[in-house]
Amino acid sequence: QRRKFSRGIKRAPITLLKKLRMSKRETSYGEKPEAVKTHLRNMVIVPEMIGSVVGVYNGKQFINVEVKPEMIGHYLAEFSI
Repeated sequence: QRRKFSRGIKRAPITLLKKLRMSKRETSYGEKPEAVKTHLRNMVIVPEMIGSVVGVYNGKQFINVEVKPEMIGHYLAEFSI
């Protein structure tokens, strides 16, 4: 089931989005951006995150997840297993 932001977006997810924008901007065309590590497993994947690489913490280590269009509306935690 897809999720949406019914009551806005808080500070921590906004910070993650800013870091993802920065890592995308710094990479040259055709290359994968550098992974951005996060503990925000409850972050809903939004269209702006497509193509980014997110290091999601699973309680022990960071799992690199490359965000694809099919993942929109799901939580980051679903892909860090």
